Amino acid sequence: MNRSRNEYQVRSRQQTTSTIKVRLILAAVIILFSVIGYMSNTEVNPITGRAQRVGGISFDQERALGLQAAREMARQFNGFSRDELATQKVKLVGETLVERLNNRLKNENRQLPYQFQFHLLADDRTVNAFALPGGQVFITEGLYYQLNHPGQLYGILGHEMGHVLERHSAQRMAQGQMWGGISSAGGMITGDVSGQQMAKMVTDLVGLSYSRQQELEADRWAIELMILGGYDPRHMTDVLELLDRLSGGGHPPEFLSTHPRPKNRQEYIRKVVEEVFPNGKPQGLL
Repeated sequence: MNRSRNEYQVRSRQQTTSTIKVRLILAAVIILFSVIGYMSNTEVNPITGRAQRVGGISFDQERALGLQAAREMARQFNGFSRDELATQKVKLVGETLVERLNNRLKNENRQLPYQFQFHLLADDRTVNAFALPGGQVFITEGLYYQLNHPGQLYGILGHEMGHVLERHSAQRMAQGQMWGGISSAGGMITGDVSGQQMAKMVTDLVGLSYSRQQELEADRWAIELMILGGYDPRHMTDVLELLDRLSGGGHPPEFLSTHPRPKNRQEYIRKVVEEVFPNGKPQGLL
């Protein structure tokens, strides 16, 4: 009887070892395909001319995702603003930026792949601005009413347009697909579904913030678009000073949960402005 029990225990250990080996092999294959799929899937951005890893996500898919999410995002921020004058101002500034950008691209024999739409949200307590994939751009009343110069609105909307033009959301979704594959592999190794779900939650949280490089890319677009709109890009530093001031209280602006803190960005903007205007600000900018 003891012999039978020992034989059973040996077989059980062998089966467990074999199962773990199979899980490890499958997990390794999933990780390998996830990483290779991410690293090898590149596309050239027609606006910037740079190769990007966007996971095969098309412009049409970006637009569809943005449109699907727009109303839900509005619901989370108390719906669309009922301030008709402010709403029209946001749309007018946004449409002016798009028109000026389109004209520049046409002169370079390029075409804008997005149909931007600009929205003012009714939430007057939340200080935030953000863009969805495909060109849906939002600013809350809580941020809009803090602005004291038209150039600041040009800078904020131009910055959010920059995230769209650089396809930052598509890049983050592609990264999310890769990390999703890796977290699935982790769950397969442990056999723990809850652990797999926790890993996914962590990777989702990592994706909430733009990288420093992405933020600076959007800042450069803000500068370029403000100049196209006829405004001094140094107004963007005023926006960052405002956000930095608000972050000193007990409830930092929601904007800072998805955007890095402003201090280093202010210095970057000053450097870019000096590069663009080495002889000082030209006449005519407001």
